[in-house]
Amino acid sequence: MGEALIEIKGVTHAYQTATGPLPVLDDLSLVVPEGDFCAVVGPSGCGKSTLTRLIAGLMKPDRGEVWLHGERVTSPRKTVGMAFQNPVLLEWRSILQNVILPLEIVAPSMPRRDRIARAEELLSLVGLDGFEGKRPSELSGGMRQRASLCRAIVHKPDVLIMDEPFGALDAFTREDLWQTMHDLRMKEPFTALLITHDLRESVFLADEVVVLSGRPATAQYVLKVGLPQDRTLDVLYEPRAVDMLHILRDQIRIAQGRAPQEGAA
Repeated sequence: MGEALIEIKGVTHAYQTATGPLPVLDDLSLVVPEGDFCAVVGPSGCGKSTLTRLIAGLMKPDRGEVWLHGERVTSPRKTVGMAFQNPVLLEWRSILQNVILPLEIVAPSMPRRDRIARAEELLSLVGLDGFEGKRPSELSGGMRQRASLCRAIVHKPDVLIMDEPFGALDAFTREDLWQTMHDLRMKEPFTALLITHDLRESVFLADEVVVLSGRPATAQYVLKVGLPQDRTLDVLYEPRAVDMLHILRDQIRIAQGRAPQEGAA
């Protein structure tokens, strides 16, 4: 764990609608240390995706401040990598060319051979060696998402922000990508903030899980995960992981204005 990389300081935000302001975030504060993997969960519509846009500098809060690496975020940041539920790969470019794209933007003076070597290294790490010349439509959904993750970190961003990156995949592919993401982080360390509705996903991938309250959201609860760094999916069946899932499930119920389940750990 390092120094604070992301600092959310008392952020409040509302969307303007035809019927008046719609409050989404209320005095939200959050710190993500450098090198940490933070997952954010909460009820639907509580402002999780809004939080990612604020950190990336794609929008400004009504009140409060967002800081990244000691600098206040006031505009879009090239040092933020982003991965979404839809990979949004460019069909007219090969997989290799898609992964290289961020380097063309943020490191235009980087020699082409070095860009290719960097992209090929990441594609190999996620099991896509041999598919560099394929078009996105020639790959499965899981393979496209692997390529999207490589593209998001190819330029070694300060932070990787992921908004439901595995939500559209089937259960088996989704779990396979959890392991891929974890293994990739062990070999290619980065700071990450993950938005997810899947509590198992949050426990397996994260160092800490932040539960947001109902809208307008604030940080309701923070769970320190503490699972071994060298982990496989089997850890989710261990009693300590099951206990954490019960805790998070109860916190979500509280955020929804419901009572915790009786008999939950």
